[in-house]
Amino acid sequence: MPELPEVEVVRRGIATHVVGRSLIDIQLSGHRVARRHVPGPLDLADRLRGRSVTAALRRGKYLWLELDGAGEALVIHLGMSGQLLVEAPDAPREKHAHALLDLSDGRQLRFVDQRTFGGLQLVSLVPDPFGPGTVPDIITHIAPDPLESAFDQQAVGRAMRRRHTQLKRALLDQSLVSGIGNIYADEALWRARLHGERATDRLTASAVRGVLGHAAAVMTEALGRGGTSFDSLYVDVNGASGYFERSLNAYGRQGKPCRRCGTPMVRESFMNRSSFSCPRCQRRPRVVA
Repeated sequence: MPELPEVEVVRRGIATHVVGRSLIDIQLSGHRVARRHVPGPLDLADRLRGRSVTAALRRGKYLWLELDGAGEALVIHLGMSGQLLVEAPDAPREKHAHALLDLSDGRQLRFVDQRTFGGLQLVSLVPDPFGPGTVPDIITHIAPDPLESAFDQQAVGRAMRRRHTQLKRALLDQSLVSGIGNIYADEALWRARLHGERATDRLTASAVRGVLGHAAAVMTEALGRGGTSFDSLYVDVNGASGYFERSLNAYGRQGKPCRRCGTPMVRESFMNRSSFSCPRCQRRPRVVA
């Protein structure tokens, strides 16, 4: 699944190649691509046709295109394998291309989704509860992410310390902070020398702010390298994959020496996922939240 840096790479591509263009025609295939749009795919296509894209925005892993008039946005759920590609309309159609949006500049925006967990949804824009501007009405419960100007590191740190929960669970809690997925949580914890099972209410304020700062730093670095790709499913709008996985210090490095102390890294089960850490640099707490 693409994480925040990967979604931001896609957003930037959309901002360059799609914003300012009009949607001339829309072709949707299958019912799943528009299943979140309750009136159905025909209604979605009719309501998008002729609209202009005025902005491409993101919060956490949520990506949306603001449209002219009516205060609406097209939310694009990338799911596990969703891709957005900008191509010539006569380019060979991808096997799993479920939406083709013809642009006014003669190119075509394609939504490709092999595993069909993603899709398109037209929603209303409402005031942002966390700051100025508007957001889609379906994400008002999602907190700002560490790369947003609306993100308040001190306030988030205080909220985390008020809860009795595991540190990694707090990092993945989108009501506290959005966009920190499993990969970058492990990377931030490794940099902070903290185990993910540490209780948030037993940590100092500086420790919590530190791990949040590391999360922002590692995602910024990943963004600069195009994101993290482990297979061919994540690409940007031009079809290029990111390569930050070569710089990962924790995630996926089970049995490999810690880049800091040389101790073999370990993998532990966590919320039906995996956590990777150094047993020496990131000692498990005696008291687990």
